Amino acid sequence: MDAAWIATSSMKAVNFLPSSTTQRTANPTTLILSRHSYEVTKSKNALSFFSNSKNNSLSLTRCSTKSNINTEDQNSTSELDTKLESHEDTKLNSSDEPCLISPSSSSSSGGLVFDLGAGNSWDSEDVGSPVVKRFLSDEEERWYMWYYGRSNSNPGFDSIGLATSSNGVHWERGVGSVQTSVDVGTVMSCSKDWWAFDTSSIRPSEVVIMSSTKVRASSAVYWLYYTGLSSEEVDTAGNSFDLIIENPEKVFKESGRSGKIYKSLPGLAISQDGRYWARIEGEHHSGALFDVGSENEWDSLFIASPQVVFHGSGDLRMYYHSFDVRRGKFCIGIARSRDGIKWVKLGKIIEGGKSGAFDELGGLNACVVRNKKDGDYLMAYEGVSDNGGKSIGLAVSKDGLKDWTRLQDDGVLEASGANGWDSKEVGSPCLVQMDGEEDEWRMYYRGVGNGGRIGIGMAVSQGSDIKRFRRWTGGFHM
Repeated sequence: MDAAWIATSSMKAVNFLPSSTTQRTANPTTLILSRHSYEVTKSKNALSFFSNSKNNSLSLTRCSTKSNINTEDQNSTSELDTKLESHEDTKLNSSDEPCLISPSSSSSSGGLVFDLGAGNSWDSEDVGSPVVKRFLSDEEERWYMWYYGRSNSNPGFDSIGLATSSNGVHWERGVGSVQTSVDVGTVMSCSKDWWAFDTSSIRPSEVVIMSSTKVRASSAVYWLYYTGLSSEEVDTAGNSFDLIIENPEKVFKESGRSGKIYKSLPGLAISQDGRYWARIEGEHHSGALFDVGSENEWDSLFIASPQVVFHGSGDLRMYYHSFDVRRGKFCIGIARSRDGIKWVKLGKIIEGGKSGAFDELGGLNACVVRNKKDGDYLMAYEGVSDNGGKSIGLAVSKDGLKDWTRLQDDGVLEASGANGWDSKEVGSPCLVQMDGEEDEWRMYYRGVGNGGRIGIGMAVSQGSDIKRFRRWTGGFHM
């Protein structure tokens, strides 16, 4: 039984709406869009999307891959034979007209490529959790970045948005929700179902391109794995920690604060264009893919940042983090799945480093990429030092399972100097492997500076040396 049959047999009615509001579904047999109407056929060997309207044509980004489902996936959208369609005649909604974000070249803004949105936008208060994908075709280069944001007018709720770029440096963003299949802006909001696990916050963790050779679909399908939070506060009475633990991570502009831990769980949504999303209901009663561990297990408080890697046919790996109460450290664990929906936990793979290391109090927000050059797995993750400081480090594994080795005891990217926009902490890394003889890597990350300044930055490896990253300040062809 392949992944497509499993996926279709677990769905009933999927609605893609032309707004940031998405519908949750379980066991769908039909897939309905308000602008274009489609069906999902229930076939053992195919997941097919058909237009029910003769007057409406598909207006979606289409992707395919040359590799066979039985071969190992390279885990890079640059390997996809992406067919990017032209939509020059499509008009944007005037209220959501995208703007071009140009990074500053000043020394205090080194590395910054994506700042907070304008005062009236959905992401004017906070941005983070960048998930960046690069698509290549014979005609053009296209970059997508999904990220979370929060506005000044609605500070209690996060949304997920999409920005696009032709070079991964200058980004187009929208001030509101997407209106067409080529828009930028918000693409997913918190659930309005009172019983759901994602009513207060949603944050993207990974977008996996499930192309035709992976799920035997007629065109590419985007699978978004995300963290969802509710208003349920985790009871930590009787436990004392050496640092302030918070979930989700937030920046407090006032000096005094107390940490609050809200329960978070992993979720899944699918899309054909990366803009209109349908939640896929998991086995947990809240709609999440799975629950936290029992009271004595390391992941009993919350599940966060479910980042998924397609290893091969019937083998997907999820990397996520939680806080081990007994050890008093953040830890990264792994789960495996045959279909991307039902998961089996395998335990911890990254715990706290040795005394004085950048990750002495553990790691979180992992990003795992399979190296196209040697097949090894490379993990960038956010390390917490003994004083609560955060920096980004790297670990490597041959099989991507439990045999992980830190590349060094220091972080490869640390907070900048006193005047930098990211002078307090850096984290939530996202790795993108570039083409070329030097095997260059880009690392997108969330930075926090003095006064609570927040943005998304980019660092570049020193050629093929993945142990050394520098903040981007220009200097390569765009």
